[in-house]
Amino acid sequence: MTRWVLTLSCPDRPGIVAAVAGALAGLAGNITESQQFGAAESGRFFMRVEAEIDEAVADRATVEAALGAVAEQFGMDWSLDVVGRPVRTVVMVSTASHCLHDLAYQQRSGRLEVDIVAVVSNHEALRPIADFYGLPFHHVPVTRDTKAEAEAALLRLVEETEAELVVLARYMQILSDDLCRALAGRVINIHHSFLPSFKGARPYAQAHQRGVKLIGATAHYATADLDEGPIIEQDVERVEHGDTVAELQAMGEDVERRVLARAVRWHAEHRVLLDGGRTVVFR
Repeated sequence: MTRWVLTLSCPDRPGIVAAVAGALAGLAGNITESQQFGAAESGRFFMRVEAEIDEAVADRATVEAALGAVAEQFGMDWSLDVVGRPVRTVVMVSTASHCLHDLAYQQRSGRLEVDIVAVVSNHEALRPIADFYGLPFHHVPVTRDTKAEAEAALLRLVEETEAELVVLARYMQILSDDLCRALAGRVINIHHSFLPSFKGARPYAQAHQRGVKLIGATAHYATADLDEGPIIEQDVERVEHGDTVAELQAMGEDVERRVLARAVRWHAEHRVLLDGGRTVVFR
């Protein structure tokens, strides 16, 4: 048996679920998980389905042909993948290590369905961590004068490794508009604050100055608009008036790694669908 995961979105109308279920039934498929959502604001329908199909009955081409006919009928944007297939991933870092440690550990322990094919950094500081986990490390320095060359090198690496996802795991460089467009929907960033508050640099210092009672982290898709991409996941920690900036940062780093890991996991499991500037997340 092959376990398939189908995700789709299309204009909302009657008959979508029945058509999908009927196509899978026609392949003797057994639906093991199904979630759907109709977005009233955009008028679009979103669905995620897992189904088991006997390889002797239908190979991938047969499954794609059956579902493709339904997709054409309803004008769907859709994708089909094997459940649990590791998503080829490039992780980009600067000098903060906590997110890289967590992603690499969770991959090694089998908790994340990713295959980290490269770690890219504008510094050498985290090379020992990549070496410890047996991950290829690429030092790509970035200056104002070499930014275009550095981003061209990143794109070449993404192509050479056939990477499907790029994770900005506290990579402290702003991606250009062109790079964001080239990798649209394939770059997840962790922002060390609870967006939309405290954008830009030194968010914990900003939060401390405002006397916040909650700090948080936001994982979102990177877009040309800085820190404005569709949000995938957020979480918070309660803080007190006596906590220092350093204490806020320590608590924040713990939130960051958790939020980023959940966002990467849901993306790799095809649980995140885009609805314009928002996301639909089937947990």
